[in-house]
Amino acid sequence: MTISSVFLRLRLKLKQAVKNFCQSLSNNNIRTIGPELIFGTLFDRIGFNAVEAELFRHIVIARLVYPTSKLKTVDYLMRYQGKTIAVDAIYRFLDKLSDTYKETVEKIAFDYTKGRLKNISVVFYDMTTLYFEAEDEDDLRRIGFSKDGKFQNPQIMLGLLVGEEGCPIGYDIFEGNTFEGHTLLPVLKGIQEKYGLKKPILIADAALLSKNNLNNLSALGYEFIIGARIKNESLEIREEILEKTRGLKDGQGIAIKKAGGTRLIVTYSDKRQKKDANNRKRGLEKLKVRIKSGRLTKENINNRGYNKFLALQGSIAVEIDEDKIKEDEAFDGLKGYITNTRLKPDKIVENYSHLWQIEKAFRISKTDLKIRPIYHYRKKRIEAHILIAFVAYTIYKELETGFRQ
Repeated sequence: MTISSVFLRLRLKLKQAVKNFCQSLSNNNIRTIGPELIFGTLFDRIGFNAVEAELFRHIVIARLVYPTSKLKTVDYLMRYQGKTIAVDAIYRFLDKLSDTYKETVEKIAFDYTKGRLKNISVVFYDMTTLYFEAEDEDDLRRIGFSKDGKFQNPQIMLGLLVGEEGCPIGYDIFEGNTFEGHTLLPVLKGIQEKYGLKKPILIADAALLSKNNLNNLSALGYEFIIGARIKNESLEIREEILEKTRGLKDGQGIAIKKAGGTRLIVTYSDKRQKKDANNRKRGLEKLKVRIKSGRLTKENINNRGYNKFLALQGSIAVEIDEDKIKEDEAFDGLKGYITNTRLKPDKIVENYSHLWQIEKAFRISKTDLKIRPIYHYRKKRIEAHILIAFVAYTIYKELETGFRQ
């Protein structure tokens, strides 16, 4: 027998052995180890394995890999993990999840962020709405102003606080018709007091800009940088803004002292100037089409969007108000910030520019993790759903950095 014939017989035996092995396999024998290998490793690294409930681990990883309904989660666990779990068992677990593990989970996420950033000196806050595929309201699910455009659906409000790089710090949920400006202080104070966090500089967009918020933040010793609506300032302030910003070059800014020890910082950007001009041009073009169609009435004369450029001519005719356009053009390229810090304008702009991190956090939660729409109607299950998404987002952020030694 030659060497080549021996190798041929061995190859044939190996091929037959592989064939027999594969034929003996069923779907129940096949496992997808990638999700557990990657997300499970990160789950442990962050410290969420301190929650001893195995079902918590499975639900979180399923949210990252196969974000859908809890019924589909059961199917995923069976098909890819070989775990036979009844959907009722998941719902019973959700009913006790928030009360049993919420504080532990939030502390783990906070410690993760603190360890990663070393020093939490700046925090970013924003609020979004999460709607339900249901019509009925209750004490939590209420119809309110929807950022998702689902004005007929009941919703809840989610306030999220993150650090630099979008690292999670904490969150809270509110009734769906809560005024956005009333959500900031409860979240900020609660987390600061719970974890002994030294008062950081708060950064938020203009939606949180209110006299009460600014006064309360200052009274509690918080420093802040909040987006300003410079076109809504008094006539005196607007005139001062235009006078002091005349001739500014790209990246330059001015400061105006305001009451309560705050400053209004206004900067100019060539890029913003082009964006403002282009947006107005497109808005006006749409308005002109609507005017020409004859479908505009006096009910359209309001301050929403580019309708602010409309005016009534005589008793029935609607036309473009050219004076309002010129007034608007004067502010092209200008962006305002209200602050009680002593930071220089360039540092204020630099810090505020990172606000996109929290916008990204909401985008990840709504698209990749599919946090909404929400199908639960019991409060405890809604709270559990948000908690699971918060943990999944924390793991997602760790994944972005890669595996660190």
